[in-house]
Amino acid sequence: MHFTQFPTNPFIIKISFHKVIETLEEIALSDVDYRSNYAKALLEKTESLPELRSGITSMKQIEDNAVLINHLLADLFPTALTNNEIKAVSIPFQNITFNYSNRFQKIVREAGDQFDVTIRDLDEHQFYIMSCCLILNFYYNQHLDFSKPLFYDIPDAENIMKHYRILYNADFLEVIPTEKSVQLTQEDIDALIDNFDNIDLWREKFPNESWILKGFGMVVLFDVTTENAVSNLKSNLLKANGKENEDDFNESLERIFRSIFKIADLRIGFTPFDCSEDKFNSIPKKKVSSFILIDNEEMECHRALNELVYKTLVDDKTIFSISNMEQFVKNPENEAFGKHLMNQNIQSCIFAPVVKDDKLLGIIELVSSKPRELNSLNANKLDIVMPLIVDTIDRYNSDIQNKIEAVIQHEYTSIHPSVYWKFQKEVSKYIYDEHQDPEYIFKEIIFKDVYPLYGQIDIKESSDTRNRAAQADIENQLTTLIKIIEILHSKSKLIILEQRKFELESFLKDMSLGLRADTEQQIQRYIEAEIHPILNHTTPDEDITVLIQNYFDEIDDATGSFYQERKKFDTTLTTINNKLSFLLDTKQKEAQAIFPHYFERFNTDGVEHNLYIGNSIAPQSNFDLNYLYNMRLWQLQILAEMEKEHYSLKSSLPYQLEVASLILVFSSPITIRFRMDEKRFDVDGSYNARYEVVKKRIDKALEKGTSKRITEKGKITIVYSHSDEEKEYKKYIEYLQFQKVLEPGIEFLEVEDLQGVSGLKAIRVKVLLDND
Repeated sequence: MHFTQFPTNPFIIKISFHKVIETLEEIALSDVDYRSNYAKALLEKTESLPELRSGITSMKQIEDNAVLINHLLADLFPTALTNNEIKAVSIPFQNITFNYSNRFQKIVREAGDQFDVTIRDLDEHQFYIMSCCLILNFYYNQHLDFSKPLFYDIPDAENIMKHYRILYNADFLEVIPTEKSVQLTQEDIDALIDNFDNIDLWREKFPNESWILKGFGMVVLFDVTTENAVSNLKSNLLKANGKENEDDFNESLERIFRSIFKIADLRIGFTPFDCSEDKFNSIPKKKVSSFILIDNEEMECHRALNELVYKTLVDDKTIFSISNMEQFVKNPENEAFGKHLMNQNIQSCIFAPVVKDDKLLGIIELVSSKPRELNSLNANKLDIVMPLIVDTIDRYNSDIQNKIEAVIQHEYTSIHPSVYWKFQKEVSKYIYDEHQDPEYIFKEIIFKDVYPLYGQIDIKESSDTRNRAAQADIENQLTTLIKIIEILHSKSKLIILEQRKFELESFLKDMSLGLRADTEQQIQRYIEAEIHPILNHTTPDEDITVLIQNYFDEIDDATGSFYQERKKFDTTLTTINNKLSFLLDTKQKEAQAIFPHYFERFNTDGVEHNLYIGNSIAPQSNFDLNYLYNMRLWQLQILAEMEKEHYSLKSSLPYQLEVASLILVFSSPITIRFRMDEKRFDVDGSYNARYEVVKKRIDKALEKGTSKRITEKGKITIVYSHSDEEKEYKKYIEYLQFQKVLEPGIEFLEVEDLQGVSGLKAIRVKVLLDND
């Protein structure tokens, strides 16, 4: 060790025992012979070592005179307390310690020769200012409470980190100015007090080695390992939901619990409990493993635990400990659960229920590879940390629940950000109402004079394709069963099997006529009632058993039938919808920058969207019609991009489905109202209802005088009422044709009259799909 641990220090350090020597001189003159003789003998030995009085400046001098120094300080280090006190000579804030008590010496020895006792988290800035504050208190009679709690972190013989609080005794120290010292005024002191972070100011007022620190101090340590571990645990748990490295988090938690329980090989686990299903669940992104579940994602509690452990942990919600696993498994009722733990090298353990408001949240697991290390006695140590664990897990569950609710709101009952402010304003009136009348009636959320934009990209012939997929699945199932029944009949010659084959072939023949509404249900009822019992009671035969097992493996759990082709269709439909929805949602974020507007999207056999724009939705943004025209052009361009996205995706899908797009133009402003019963916006008023009627019927509309739909694959159909709308969209189309987004040419159509609606017209234009 060296006297100077940092490059700069306001002190020149002189370790001196002059105050002790002066006290011995007084004792030597006393009338008590044994005290006087003892003091005289010590003083005689110090006469040849003047540096003990004037000041020692090197550690070698201390080491050479260690025995004499120990005798000089005998009154301060009583022999009777040497195995109890953790005490040594020290200089405040310096890594200088010597003349250890036996207990302190043992602690240092167990830490190892390579370990250097240093103060935790004390940097040069803090060291310098705290040293300066010593001068202010000693020399300038200030009363500054300047020192934060200081700690030593020292490992024990088993490498468990122990934590010790440092207390200094400075009664034997003097602070002496030198020629380099700066005399301070009260104004200087006030300026220093207000400028802790200005290290240059402190160095100016207290230059390097401008004061002498003479004498010695004493340090007394108190073992605060448990308290420190609890504090560290709190810090770790507070950031437990962050993105820190999972392995670091595990190691940190185990290190903390090892300090608390003083067990070097202690491991920690946690198993969440789902009270709604009486199951244990693993945490998807594990920060802490589960010894109960190991690699299982979930398990019923009665399967995971035996009856005794279940009753203790789940029913009684009390701690269960096993001190000796070998003894525990000797009871047959404990054998399965005990061996499950022993397979994980667990010989003693504590399982503690985490309970909040009498509700079980999960199980904390402490385990050791040594018997009797964990037991019912040291299980009581959990009392000091359990409140932190309970609050953390409860907070974690609340955070997860909030995220779930946020996703549910976003995916199922979304309130779009553009209109959220109005809902917030209305709800705030209720929240801040002191009385909060339970019969309070919330005002309806209405937006007047908004312009609607409706568009869709529809998957063509999706119903027919779905029916063909269902028919293929049924035919495959019937064909497979006919083959199995034929083999069974060839082996057993039972006439009833010939009849079952005839019935299955009849169903297969009927399928060639098409799929009726109740065909599948009839066939499935027949198969389950007449065929499956035969298959389930077949005499074991290796060849036929494999065929039957393969057949049942092909059956979908949810429907009880073959579902391969329909699954391919569902995959195709889902992939198309997801791709197009993602593109639309991504582009929507850009569109909001044009002007804030309400937007909602629906996935059916394709993707639909509603868009409402107007001043009442964004009153701070000064709406004018140019924003509406901008959004109309944006909508047309995005539908073209969605068509191209589908075109590039189509070849990779199981089914080659086609899409067609539609835009409905409505130039009159309408009013929309949030309908509380349906949790969505809808048009308001009888006049506005005309728009909703057209929107719901237009995708099935025909070209006037024909049986052809107005929508066609690879094309966008724009339905409108007025000639100025036609002129507006012709400009957009010409622009996008110039941009190589749409193909040249425009088709003009008249739309067959809808129920209650007539006079609609349409423009149809082809998307340029194969242009890079």
